[in-house]
Amino acid sequence: MAYPTPAVTTTTGAVFIPEIWSDEVIAAYKKNLVAANVFKKMSFKGKKGDVIHIPKPTRGAASVKAASTAVTLIAATETEVQVPINLHYEYSRFIEDIVEVQALSSLRRFYTEDAGYALAKQVDTNLINLGSGFNGGSGTTAYNKALIGSNGTTEYVAGSNNEAVLTDAAIRRTIQRLDDNDVPTEGRFFLVPPSARNTLMGLDRYTAMDFVGEAGNANTIRNGQIGNLYGMPVYVSSNCDTTSGSANARVALMGHKDAAVLVEQMSVRSQTQYKQDHLSTLYTSDTIYGVKELRDDSCFAIAVPA
Repeated sequence: MAYPTPAVTTTTGAVFIPEIWSDEVIAAYKKNLVAANVFKKMSFKGKKGDVIHIPKPTRGAASVKAASTAVTLIAATETEVQVPINLHYEYSRFIEDIVEVQALSSLRRFYTEDAGYALAKQVDTNLINLGSGFNGGSGTTAYNKALIGSNGTTEYVAGSNNEAVLTDAAIRRTIQRLDDNDVPTEGRFFLVPPSARNTLMGLDRYTAMDFVGEAGNANTIRNGQIGNLYGMPVYVSSNCDTTSGSANARVALMGHKDAAVLVEQMSVRSQTQYKQDHLSTLYTSDTIYGVKELRDDSCFAIAVPA
């Protein structure tokens, strides 16, 4: 018997093969991550359980060693941070056969890129929103421990509209706060909303070659990175949080990667299932993860106008 034609083969049906969708979604997901690349990231893939325990050791101090005396033992006061793996987000499309038959192949590319973008945006948002709890904050969108952008000293007050345009003085003062808290220089970052990027572009220090680098030509630019300032990479993200006190206030974050953690239990997974009763294909991408603040004094929120 001759092979029936037309037949659905791995060639004609390639747009609905899960591996192809998955590769494209993962590529788009990684391309759009910003906050997830500046904070600590841990893999919990393939492991069971809904909580991960992360040791949080405390720093010790050096002691004077006197002659003919025993060494001074440092008491163990280690604690742990428990990260609940309780975030499960999905992106689904229901595609009818007629669309698959008539649409250009670029339609698949749009859906896969959109899925990667949507999932990356959600992960970044969950991480960035931890900023409300840094520096002893209440963990609400009131951002009661955020600093205002004009001086980096005055606390933001929800409802008072005292957010202020970012200044070089505020940046330097916040850097000093990190220094005072013994936050390592390596691993620091500055994550700003688009409005603050516009402000930075007007600061001579930011646009000077000494701060940005070799005219941007020889630098390795990561997702969302727009330059360097005082030795810190600067990133821009439209996912930066909005305060509850004013619709015009956005929040920038300056800190260290160890201030928070993203734990991935299941990275982006893509699945397809044909629904014969609808002559359609269900496409779904999803991911399971958890986020948690690790070091309260290693990151500061700065309230700026939108």
